This record gives sequence, structure tokens and C-alpha cells, in this order.
Amino acid sequence: MTRARVGLFATCLVDLWRPVVGFSAIELLERAGYAVEVPAAQTCCGQPAYNVGDREDAADLARRTIALFEPYDHVVAPSGSCAGMLKIHYPQLLAGDSAWAERARAFAGKVHELVSFLVRVAGVERIEETCRARVTYHDSCSGLRELGIRDEPRRLLAGIEGLELVEMREPHLCCGFGGTFCVKYPEISERMVDEKAEDIEGTGADMVLAGDLGCLLNIAGRLARRNSRVQVRHVAEVLAGRLDVPPIGRGEGEG
Repeated sequence: MTRARVGLFATCLVDLWRPVVGFSAIELLERAGYAVEVPAAQTCCGQPAYNVGDREDAADLARRTIALFEPYDHVVAPSGSCAGMLKIHYPQLLAGDSAWAERARAFAGKVHELVSFLVRVAGVERIEETCRARVTYHDSCSGLRELGIRDEPRRLLAGIEGLELVEMREPHLCCGFGGTFCVKYPEISERMVDEKAEDIEGTGADMVLAGDLGCLLNIAGRLARRNSRVQVRHVAEVLAGRLDVPPIGRGEGEG
């Protein structure tokens, strides 16, 4: 039987800062029985342009991305932020374009964030890996609020041998990154990530995980400035058993 084809939307931050997240995503999808391809011509999803009001360039990137990924049965991104852009904002962005509106809607229907896809579509119930650590999980704004992802990562982490999951007081609160938000409002952003760092450290966790690399880079930077011992990793790294690569902020770029 022919395996369903997944086009992996790798994301800019994964490509430039943390390739191991992409490799982990591929491994998890292949374990789940999918044929995975990473189109080499993919570029940014257009979210930065969209967020600052540059609708023209964002729409051009949306059309390019849709055309590139249309041949696949599913489109998966290891990022709630990018998946939210592809799934929620592309149809809004191209709603007035008669040549692309329906294509954007059809495309959005097959877009998924990685962990959500593994649980909701692939039906993965347990992942056979080991991670002997006390772990806490940060719910990114896009993943939680746009895509409704909360239980899925926790469900898969609960099956990891040796892993103890402890919750923050407020795991749902923003870390202060927010793409261009941290550039426009640095003082507010800094206070927000400080509060997030305190909440993380208050759990006594060895490691903090999330599904968005933007959040993780922001959190890692603040924890490093606080001389914290807490490691920062993308959830896919733990699920794929890729703990051989240094944590985020202690050697980015390793694959």
C-alpha cells in the first residue's frame, strides 16, 4: 500500500538555528508510517511580513508556498506559529483573490502542527523513548490559542520512560517573544520573559520544552542570563530521542 506523503515545512528558525528539530520531525513522521519530503524551494511562510502589515509580500509568499506543497497529502510544520500562519491566515490573506482563495482553503485543510498531527491524524498513542529528567512544558500562544494544542504534547511526553512532567503555575502565559512584539516593546517583553523564567525555575524542572522555536530561543536567552541550570529543547527532540545535541543556547546549529 502506498504511504501517504507528508511535505515538511521546516521553518526558517529550524533551518537556520536548530536543524535537529527538522531531523527529529522527519524521524517521528517516518516512524508513524509516512513518506516525508522536504521541498528544497520552500522559503519563509510570510508571517513576519504579515505581522508588520506588508500584505503584498505576505500574499506572494503564501501563493508560492501553496503551489509548492499542493502535491502532498499533508503539510506538517514543527511550529505552532508557522502552522497557524499556513492554516489560519493564508485563507484570510487570499480571500479576495479569485484565483487563489479556494486553493488557500484546500491547502489549509491539510496543514498541521507536528505533535498535533502525530496524535490527531496519525493516531500515535505512545512513543518508545527514554528521557530521565524532570520536564515542564510551555504552551506557545499560536499553538494554544490559534490551533487548540494543549493535551497532545503532554499525552506523548507521558509515555516517555523516566520522564516526569511537572506543570508551571501558568504554562499558558506568553513568553514575551511574539515575533516583532519583542522588537516593538522590548521593556514589556523583557518583563514577560523574566516572569516566564521564574515560573519555569519554580517547578524544579531540569528541562523546559515547547513546540515553537521562537519561544524557546527567547526563553533560553533569558535563562542563560540568569545563569539557570534548566535546559531548553524543542519537544520533538525529546520525542525522537535526540538528546545527543546540546540544548538550545548552548550550541545552536548542530544537526
